[in-house]
Amino acid sequence: MSTIARLEPALAVPAPHDPSYADRLAASPDWPTPHGNLATRVRRAASDSKLRYGLLGFAAFFIVWYVASALLTLPRFKFVPDPWFLFNEWISRDPKYGISLFTPVYYEHILVSTARVYAAFALAVVFGAPLGILLGWSRLSRNMIFPLVEILRPIPPLAWVPLAVLTLYGTEMPVIFVTLLAAFFATVLNTFLGVVSIDESYLRAAACLGYSRWQTLIRVIVPGALPFIFTGLQIAMGVAWFSLVGGELIAGRSGLGYMIFDAYVQVALPNIFIGMITLGVLGYVSSAIIRRVGRRLMVWQARSA
Repeated sequence: MSTIARLEPALAVPAPHDPSYADRLAASPDWPTPHGNLATRVRRAASDSKLRYGLLGFAAFFIVWYVASALLTLPRFKFVPDPWFLFNEWISRDPKYGISLFTPVYYEHILVSTARVYAAFALAVVFGAPLGILLGWSRLSRNMIFPLVEILRPIPPLAWVPLAVLTLYGTEMPVIFVTLLAAFFATVLNTFLGVVSIDESYLRAAACLGYSRWQTLIRVIVPGALPFIFTGLQIAMGVAWFSLVGGELIAGRSGLGYMIFDAYVQVALPNIFIGMITLGVLGYVSSAIIRRVGRRLMVWQARSA
């Protein structure tokens, strides 16, 4: 028997129709798995340890809340509604304090606040991301503009409310301006950090390939800074929501922040909690959308990891 014939069994590769080969291929982490029907996806989600631990954290939080407010009635907790009462008020068709899932005014406040946040966030992206790229890309711009940005950035958004009310028209523009400020500086700073963190070897490689300055900006700088930019956008969306509440508390006549303040004035404590939880859910969903878009735009990074 020849040497080649003796080596053939050792080098044999399982045929594609071999069941063991198919099982090993399907078990590979890189092998795409079908989504399946709704029941399959629910079972797959239920088996995810991340989801289980998340639900466990929520359960622990609400148990502590219920014990402190309903069973033990700890000091200063006698004014806090327990989660079961709050849930019943939230889903009531005839809420005692006027706000529930079945009252149109609740959705009016949500719509107004969401429109303000997304308008401010869009402005922060349109103006903040290019400014951050400019600060990181141009030494002259960095020397001229960055000190001004660093002086204005620590000023709390609420400190701008009186100036915004006096200089801007109506009630919408001051609230949007206050919401814009925090998101703008978060976007600028993270975009700037993304540009300056790009490895110098990429810029040298672009120069060796004969890229012009604009080609380097489009093909190297912007893609290289994208991870930092989307991190900044998530931070910007979060700070936009809590800046919005501050603006609506002082200068607004509608929105979730105004609803919370009005509930405080009317001593309608369940409405305060409903507004706070709604803000948290909306903020989480907004950040999740940004993360989803970021993953789609940065598939190249996930593949190279």
